[in-house]
Amino acid sequence: MDYATLLQILDSTLRLATPLLLACLAGLFSERAGIFDIGLEGKMLMAAMASGAVAFLTGSAWVGLMAGIGASMVLAVIHGLASITFRGNQLISGVALNFLASGITVLVAEDLFGQGGRTPPLEGAARFQALTLPLSGTLSEVPLLGPLYAEVVSGHTALVYVALLTVPLTWWVLFRTRFGLRLRAVGENPESVDTAGISVTRLRYTAVLITGVLCGIAGAYMATALQAGFGREMTAGRGYIALAALIFAKWRPWHALYACLLFGFLQALALRPDVIEAAAGFKVPVPFLDALPYVLTVIVLAGFVGKAIPPRAGGQPYVKER
Repeated sequence: MDYATLLQILDSTLRLATPLLLACLAGLFSERAGIFDIGLEGKMLMAAMASGAVAFLTGSAWVGLMAGIGASMVLAVIHGLASITFRGNQLISGVALNFLASGITVLVAEDLFGQGGRTPPLEGAARFQALTLPLSGTLSEVPLLGPLYAEVVSGHTALVYVALLTVPLTWWVLFRTRFGLRLRAVGENPESVDTAGISVTRLRYTAVLITGVLCGIAGAYMATALQAGFGREMTAGRGYIALAALIFAKWRPWHALYACLLFGFLQALALRPDVIEAAAGFKVPVPFLDALPYVLTVIVLAGFVGKAIPPRAGGQPYVKER
């Protein structure tokens, strides 16, 4: 593999890892607060449909982004009501939201545009455009690091950089602020938080709403940046892969970044079978390459990467003692 090909794969890795990273951080906030959220997939899908449709109708990718966040937060509120207020089973609530999003997105898109559950292709300002970072043209002549900066670091849409900046922001919020300390305490021992006079319900709803915002950005990125519009089931299991990455990362922000980059790298390799064939010396079936990220997901969930201990109060509704 030559250096130019490697840079192309790394560039694709960053693009493909972005929705995984945003969804993984979304699940991190929710699960750190003790709310398991399998509904990441549904929130992303709903956000992708809303952002794609609104971006096409308004001609603005930013308006589409706001619509995507709003649609995702609606599902987040529903999940909060089911799992926090009514103390329902969190896993069943998340699965139900995934089924709801799978059906309603196709129904709404078909009703609006009549194109088989898709939105028309987005063009111009309806899509997020790539940004050229300062000095990328000048530094491109520098051996090794110059092309890396110009072709891998530079040239992405704003939402890619938002996702990367969210990692240190998440670390700071969770581990360097009073809010983060309380949020983590709610996921470990909500009784002690309640005893201190802090509302467990408010903290958990806050975490669920943050999850909705991040999933909204992830879905909007897929429809208005990674691709040019919404398509039926376009998330293709990325919400579940994000959950696997979260377990792989053991609920830590920086480790989540590395895990998502690994999954993104496997997806990028699946798009370049010629590279795999050249390295292996024989033809590799494309379906096998497409399945690699999901195979790794199964391996992670099966516990082959080490024992991952979730927050102790995760998945348990909190009943305030009177």
